[in-house]
Amino acid sequence: MDGGGKLVLMTGGSGLIGTALSMDLLADGHRVLKLRRDGIAPCWDLAAGTIDTGEPQSPQIVVHLAGENIGKGRWSERRKQQFLQSRVRGTTLLCEWIARQEPLPEVLICASAVGYYGDRGDKILDDESSAGCGFVPDLCSQWEAAAEPARAAGVRVVHLRLGVVLTPEDGALKKMLLPFRLGLGGRVGNGQQYMSWISLADAIAGFRIAMRHSALTGGVNLVSPQPISNREFTRILAQTLRRPAFCHIPAPVARLLLGEMADALLLASARAHPNALLDAGMDFADPELAKFLQSALHP
Repeated sequence: MDGGGKLVLMTGGSGLIGTALSMDLLADGHRVLKLRRDGIAPCWDLAAGTIDTGEPQSPQIVVHLAGENIGKGRWSERRKQQFLQSRVRGTTLLCEWIARQEPLPEVLICASAVGYYGDRGDKILDDESSAGCGFVPDLCSQWEAAAEPARAAGVRVVHLRLGVVLTPEDGALKKMLLPFRLGLGGRVGNGQQYMSWISLADAIAGFRIAMRHSALTGGVNLVSPQPISNREFTRILAQTLRRPAFCHIPAPVARLLLGEMADALLLASARAHPNALLDAGMDFADPELAKFLQSALHP
């Protein structure tokens, strides 16, 4: 596939992963169409239920990354419904459109999250592990189920369950760098909760493997093979920056500041393992957090 010049249709293409993945695909000779919402093709309109790629041919690959950012702003019931609708309605619309294409796309790659598993302590979670309980697992389950029209039409569908994507240029790591550099970093809660993470470069490599490896289907963990506890993450990041990290945030304080989001995103423990990607031959460039942070922050 890598040398074949495929037509790739992408939603959510302006985000962290979409931007990096688009650049990678273009450099490899593929064409990338990013669906927009301004009415200018290629575009989609969730309210009207329409998609217009502006192309006479069907895409061979569809990458679906769009969805409201659940880490932005305090949750309310209204916000939670927005998270759900943006994923379920968007995925349903896209997959119903895919099912009408002739010929059908070869593969649909959908973003999902290790939040699918909920708070599972130190239990090792492989790609076959069941969904957890709570809002985020329910959100991820409905998000993945919404791809059924494409599956039923015969399209190979892969749900990449992403861990926390780390790069100093954007996302979670960028937000943490300033407080940690000021010596204000610290563990959250008891620090024993596992954090499944992945470098941006490995995340992009995982998407590319999912595109070309025909045996990959269903839920696939896109995480480093070495998940780490919040306590260890804090220690390693502080050590890499040569700063102390004494500012412990107790769980009640996190809940007071962030409400339900604290339990779902900061205190929940997901010790996911990428069995399916390893079986597919993925060679992780950044399996170890300490080495990754050293190379990323002190190049």
